[in-house]
Amino acid sequence: MAKLRVLNQEAIEGAIDMRSVIKAVEDAYVQKSSGEAVVFPLIFYEFEPGKADMDIKSGYLKGADIFGLKLVSWFGENTGKGLPALVGTVMVLDSRTGMPLGILNGEYITCMRTGAAGGIGAKYLARKDSRNLLMVGSGHQAPFQIAATLEIMEGIERVMVYNPNSLDRAKGFCRKVPQILRNKFLDKYSDDREHYELIRERYEVEFEAVEDIEKAAGEADIIITATPSRKPLIMKEWIKGGTHISCIGADMEGKQELDEGLFQNARVFADDITQAVNVGECEVPIKKGIISEEDIAGEIGRLIMGSIPGRLSDDDITIYDSTGIALQDLITANLVIGKAEAMGLGVVVDL
Repeated sequence: MAKLRVLNQEAIEGAIDMRSVIKAVEDAYVQKSSGEAVVFPLIFYEFEPGKADMDIKSGYLKGADIFGLKLVSWFGENTGKGLPALVGTVMVLDSRTGMPLGILNGEYITCMRTGAAGGIGAKYLARKDSRNLLMVGSGHQAPFQIAATLEIMEGIERVMVYNPNSLDRAKGFCRKVPQILRNKFLDKYSDDREHYELIRERYEVEFEAVEDIEKAAGEADIIITATPSRKPLIMKEWIKGGTHISCIGADMEGKQELDEGLFQNARVFADDITQAVNVGECEVPIKKGIISEEDIAGEIGRLIMGSIPGRLSDDDITIYDSTGIALQDLITANLVIGKAEAMGLGVVVDL
């Protein structure tokens, strides 16, 4: 009989912090690029076109002795039934025995590992003297992207926030985000006063809602895009030399946040090249013949390992196409299971 830990969102939020997730996601990227991890083919099924679908992302991390999956379903009519439209579940198993280790709510894990990915892109590709961050999108993912980037980049002084649909929403976000950062991320470091004070100081930046995206993009050293857009929001001619862009929103065919012309002279990296070509920000510029798959400099794991160079000069424009891979979810979920066990969180059941 197998014993496994079942963890809801509340338990998961209590178990992990951004610093730990960043380290875990970096480990997943390195394992993938060193041949110690495998991403399995995506499974997608539409129950009713435009109304209900599901996808399964899965993989194996030999270095962590785990395999598993994340199942995400979308049932658009659930909101009328008082239920969430999007539901995610992560299952982690021991690769040495095949025994299940845990079943976890997928929402917070997805938010944390996605935020970590954007920050990791900045860590390895942005100029070290970067001062201005532009966050394109002020939705659910934005605080996670900002928290991860401030965790990693010590010199950020200003965070500009642009909402493509509403300046008022961007202003509302800027009023709320300092408190969100403190409650959701900073308080996790209360047992480590040195790191707590370090990150508290980094959170004391200027938050500014912007309406003129062209001006903001031209001033930014780092840009993170996290929207569901299907048309360019950032144009080539707006971007100065030396800018880094982490693209988070494009994760399915047809999504696009950047002017495809930006790719022509940029150094481009991806979490998974095959996925980036098919459903990431690289999809459109490749289909239009602006770049080819061979023009992608490499995967982020190889960059972290030091086997390929990142930024070659302070004038390089760099792009990180983060489509999201199952390995991020699995290694983060495994981290949660270990911390939850030590903290006595969740429910242990016999399967």
